[in-house]
Amino acid sequence: MKPLAKGLVIAVVHVAIVASLGAKLLYDRSTQPRVWALAAPYDPNLPIRGRYVRVQLVVEPRGIQETKPAPGQPLPKSVTLRVEADRLVAEPNPQERGYDPSALHVQFIQRRGETLAVLDRPVAFFIPEHIPDPSIRQPDEELWVEVTIPKKGPPRPIRLGVKKGDGPITPLEIE
Repeated sequence: MKPLAKGLVIAVVHVAIVASLGAKLLYDRSTQPRVWALAAPYDPNLPIRGRYVRVQLVVEPRGIQETKPAPGQPLPKSVTLRVEADRLVAEPNPQERGYDPSALHVQFIQRRGETLAVLDRPVAFFIPEHIPDPSIRQPDEELWVEVTIPKKGPPRPIRLGVKKGDGPITPLEIE
């Protein structure tokens, strides 16, 4: 086989792999539940920065107790996510067999004098270079993220929105 033909075969295989991943993500987006979740902006303090917003998703914990880290305390339980009445709910995983560091866990954080239950794995939402950081909000505004809840793995962000007071969530125009 000539080098040109080999190169074309490899290019076709690469395009097929990327296209199949894109098709799977679009299929999941259309068939899996999706929900708006309150976001707690998170600064990862990494040496490598990009144009993205990292947020921790606020969840409603069911059957999960806040524990203070201390020696001899049990490790956090993994959780499963589901959508209930337009809320992102985290429940203990019934199939858990010991601590799994790759699973999702809930942690409790303090923000503005309030205790929030958030997923331990932040999600990244990539933004164009020309827009200001959407995680910087006025005191009366909240940042929300619409996410797809896949069967396995962390939620996948779709779009960002802002909620003012008790008003509706207004999706941000990010293009």
